[in-house]
Amino acid sequence: MASHPTFTERAYFWWANRTGVQVLVVVVMTSLATIGFVKPSLVTDLWKPAPVEVVSKTKGTAPAVTNSSPRVRPPNVQRYDAQQGGCVLVASLDQAGEMDFFNQNSLAALRRVAEGLVDLPQIQSVSWMDNVPDFNLFSLNGSLLPPRNASERQVLSAREKVLKNPLAVGQLISPDGKTVLMHLSIRWIEVTSDDDITHAVRRKAEELAGKPANAKETIKFQVTGSIPLDAMTAHNHMVDSTKYQLIGYAIMMISALVLFRGLSAVIIVAIAPGFGVFWTMGMLHFWELENNPFNDIIVPVLISLVGLTDAVHLMVEIRNQRASGLSSHEAAKAGIARVGSACFLTSLTTAIGFISLYWAHHQVVREFGVCCIIGVTLTFISVLTVVPLGCRSPLGKRLHVGMGKSLVDGQLRKIEPVVDFVLRHDRWVALFSIVLTVIMVLIATRLVPDEKRFSGLSESGEAAQALRHLDHALGGLEFGEINVNWSAEKNEGEVLENLKRVDAILADEPLIGHPVGLRDLLDALPGDGDASDRMALLDLLPPSLKRAFYTPEHHQSKIQFRIQDLGIAAYGPTFTRIEKRLEQLNAAQPGFYFSLEGGAVWRWRNIYQIVTDLANSLGTAAIVIWLVMTVAYRSIRLGLISLIPNVFPLAVTAAALVFLGQRLEIVTVCVFTICLGIAVDDTIHFLTRYREEMRKGGDHQAIIRRAFTGVGMALIMTTVVLVAGMGSAIFGDSRDARLFGIMGCVTLVAALFGDVLMLPAMLKCLAKKPPETKA
Repeated sequence: MASHPTFTERAYFWWANRTGVQVLVVVVMTSLATIGFVKPSLVTDLWKPAPVEVVSKTKGTAPAVTNSSPRVRPPNVQRYDAQQGGCVLVASLDQAGEMDFFNQNSLAALRRVAEGLVDLPQIQSVSWMDNVPDFNLFSLNGSLLPPRNASERQVLSAREKVLKNPLAVGQLISPDGKTVLMHLSIRWIEVTSDDDITHAVRRKAEELAGKPANAKETIKFQVTGSIPLDAMTAHNHMVDSTKYQLIGYAIMMISALVLFRGLSAVIIVAIAPGFGVFWTMGMLHFWELENNPFNDIIVPVLISLVGLTDAVHLMVEIRNQRASGLSSHEAAKAGIARVGSACFLTSLTTAIGFISLYWAHHQVVREFGVCCIIGVTLTFISVLTVVPLGCRSPLGKRLHVGMGKSLVDGQLRKIEPVVDFVLRHDRWVALFSIVLTVIMVLIATRLVPDEKRFSGLSESGEAAQALRHLDHALGGLEFGEINVNWSAEKNEGEVLENLKRVDAILADEPLIGHPVGLRDLLDALPGDGDASDRMALLDLLPPSLKRAFYTPEHHQSKIQFRIQDLGIAAYGPTFTRIEKRLEQLNAAQPGFYFSLEGGAVWRWRNIYQIVTDLANSLGTAAIVIWLVMTVAYRSIRLGLISLIPNVFPLAVTAAALVFLGQRLEIVTVCVFTICLGIAVDDTIHFLTRYREEMRKGGDHQAIIRRAFTGVGMALIMTTVVLVAGMGSAIFGDSRDARLFGIMGCVTLVAALFGDVLMLPAMLKCLAKKPPETKA
C-alpha cells in the first residue's frame, strides 16, 4: 500500500505544478544576471544611500595635527631603493657557457638597451649597474662600468670592481656576471595594455641589443617583477576561465551523453546548472565580487559540479518514473517529490561548508565562500526550476529513450554482488572503514602549511620563468629585512658592531640571498680602522645611499636580503633560527632592538591562521552538517553513521597530498571545503532513499539493497561525469588549477568508494532495524 505523501512532498508537488511561477523565476533571474554583466549600477543604485554633503560648522581651515613625538625630521633626501622590483628587465647569458657580460660587445648591447628603452613612451627611466655609484675617498660617484672604448684590461678591472660593490653584486648583477637586472620606472599614463609593460619592452630590448658578432654572447631578455607577474596572473585567469571551462563542460557533456544514451535528458541536465552558473556570475557584480581570483575557474566549475550532481539524481528518478508509464509532467512531479528534499539538503550542507569560510583570515577566502554560497543557492533554484520546465517541453517526450542501455546499467549489475558481499560481512567492513579513516586522518595531520607569493602562475609564462631564474641566479625577487633600533645614548661604534652581528646571523643561512646594509657600504669604502673609525666615513657616502639603510634621527638602520619564491614552509626553519638569535641579541644588547620584517616574514608568522581557518571551517562545517542531517533524518544514529563516509574522502585527499609532497595552501583550504560539500551530496541522496525504503518496510538488508539500486546509477553517473570534467584541470598550465583537478578527482572517487562500500556496511551494522518486516 502506498504511503501518504509527506508535507515536503506535497510542497514539491505544488512547485512542480506551477509552470507560470517557474517561467517567471527564470525570466527574472536571467534578466537580473544580464543587468549584472552589462550595467549593475541599475540595481545597486537602488539600495545605495544618496551621497550626503558634509558642511563644516566652523569657518577656516582645520588645525593641523601636530606630532607630539620629539623625533627630529630627517632631511628630505631621495633615498636609493634597491627593492625597485615592480617591473624588471632580466638580461641573461647561457648559464652553462663560459662568457659573462664583461666584454665590450655585451656591455655595448646593454648600454643600447638602457638608453633606448627610455624612448618608449611608457618607460620613464631605467636603473641598472651604470647608475650605481663607485666608492672612493673623494666621494666621486663615477660609474662602475668602464668607458665605451675601454681596453680589455679596463673591462676586467671593472668586473672586479662591480663584483665587490654591495649595491651591484646580488642586487643588479649575479655573482657569476651572467645575469643583469634593469629596473624600469613606468609612466602609467602611457600604458594602454599589459603588453606595453611586458612583451613590448622585451621586443624593444631584443631589437636594441641586436645580434652580437659572437654567437656565444646571445642575450636572452625577459620581463618580470610584481607588476608583470600580477598582469600575467590576471591574463591567465581570463584565458583559463574560458579554456578550462569549455574543456570541462565539453567533457562532462560527452560523458553524460554516453552514460544516459539519451540526448533529451543530457540537454536538460546540462542546461540546469548552466543557468545556475550564468545567474551566479551575473549576480556577483552587484556585490562587486566578480574580481575574486577564484571566480574565473573554481566558482563556475564548482557550481557546475553541485548543480550537475543534483540534476543527474533528479533526471535519473524522472526517467525511471517516465519509463514506468507516467507522462513527462507526472514523472517530473514524482521525481521532484522524491529527490527534491535530498537536493535541498545537499545544497544546504554545501552552503554550510562555505559559510564557515566567512571567518577565514584571508579576505580572498572569505569572499570566495560568499560567492559559493550565492552560487549554490541559485543553482538549487535553477535545478528545481529548469528541469521541470525542460520535462514539459518537447524534450520531455523522449526522456525515457536510452533507459536500460547505458554503460552504468551494466556496471551497476556488476557492483551489486560487491554490495551483497559487503552486507554479508558488514561488521568487518564497518570496522575496516573506521580504522582506514582514522589512519588517513593521522597521515593528513602531517600536512605542512605553506604559501607561495606566486603559486598560481602559469609556469610557461615569461614572467614566471624569469622569476625562477632569479631564484637561482640572484637569490630571489622578493626582499626581507632586519630592522635595528637603538636608544639615543648609544654611539655609532656600538651601532656598527651590532650590524656586524646581524650580518653574521644572516651569513649562516644558505637561503638568505645577498644581504646589504650600512656595514656593507662602509666596508666597500677604502681604509681601515675599528668600528668608530669606520662610522666616521659615513659623510663620504652620498646622502641617497646612506639614507637608504640608515636614519640617525630615528636611531634606526636596516639590513635587507633577497628571498626566493620557495614558499614559507621552506623558509620557516630559517626565519625561526634568525628570530631566535635576534631575541638573544635583544637580551645581550640592552638599548638595542632587532626585528625581522618583510612580506614573506609576515606570511610565515601568520600562516598558522590558514591552519586555523581550515580547522575552524572544516570542523565547524562537519559539526553543523552532522546536526543538519541529524535533524533532517530525525536520527542521531544516522547522523553519526554519515560521518565516516563524509570524512573519509577528505582524509584520503589530505593523505594523497602528503604522499605527493604537497603543502597546505590557500588553494587546498578552499578545495577541502569544496570537497566536503561534494562528498556529502551522494551520502545525502543514499540516506534519503534509505529512509524512504525504510518506510516501505521489509528485511533490513533488502532495504539497503533497494536504496542502493535506487541511487546507485546516479552515484556512478555523477562520479564519472564530474571526474571527467574536473580532470580537465589536471592538464592546465597553472599549478593551482592542476592541484584543484587532482584533489577533486581523488575526493570524488573516494566519496563513491565510501558510499558504495562503507555506508551500506555501516547501515547494516549500526543503523536501527525496522520495527517490523512486511512481505
